[in-house]
Amino acid sequence: MYEKLNGIVLHVIRYSDKNSIAHIFTDTRGRMAFLVPQGSTKSARLRNALFMPLSIIEFEGRIIPGKSIHSFKDAQSKFPLARIYSDPVKNAIAMFVSELLSRSIQESEENRGLFQFLETTIRLLDDMDEGVGNFHIWFLYNLGIFLGIQPDVETYRNGYWFDMLNGVFTPSRPLSTNVLAPREARVIALLARMTFSNLHRYKFNRVQRNEILDTALTYYRLHNSTLGALRSPEILKQLFE
Repeated sequence: MYEKLNGIVLHVIRYSDKNSIAHIFTDTRGRMAFLVPQGSTKSARLRNALFMPLSIIEFEGRIIPGKSIHSFKDAQSKFPLARIYSDPVKNAIAMFVSELLSRSIQESEENRGLFQFLETTIRLLDDMDEGVGNFHIWFLYNLGIFLGIQPDVETYRNGYWFDMLNGVFTPSRPLSTNVLAPREARVIALLARMTFSNLHRYKFNRVQRNEILDTALTYYRLHNSTLGALRSPEILKQLFE
């Protein structure tokens, strides 16, 4: 039985000479895997273009209970993302977001809030002109909200330490080895005030932005054992002044 689905492509891996497997985060069924036929025909090339990382598509999936890989038909782009794939900076950010989501999202269950956040965010990245250099750190913080690992910024006070393991701010140094001193902890509270509309107002230099990225990824790894090492952050670190 076929079921209409909206999806965000996380990544595609080669399965055989004839097929690849697309891992897709869907609006009603969470993460799923679909078999994508390969080929050199015009129709095959057009189909493959639909399955670029972060592509937002609508399609009909043939869902068979008990199967881990499904088939589909009538896939089409829901929102073309021309600027993400043509702009090398946005493309590098998309690769990072795709890799992060591929490692972070494992649940095969509906999460409408997360899906809507991702769909909106991807479209905003495609359209934005200012503040692009801060997009990935803003995204990291806000994705954490939907993953349930956001820091408790209500506990922040000037001069407090940040306990990364428990996600709270404390007046004295925590016993945990994973802590941020008050100067670094202040940045966490700063990130909580970032919105998409004010990203361009935050004037981080390359060193500051890379330190924030490394710290945020360390925090993610403390709270998500599936994240592991990522390759894409090293590319991002070379892009922005």
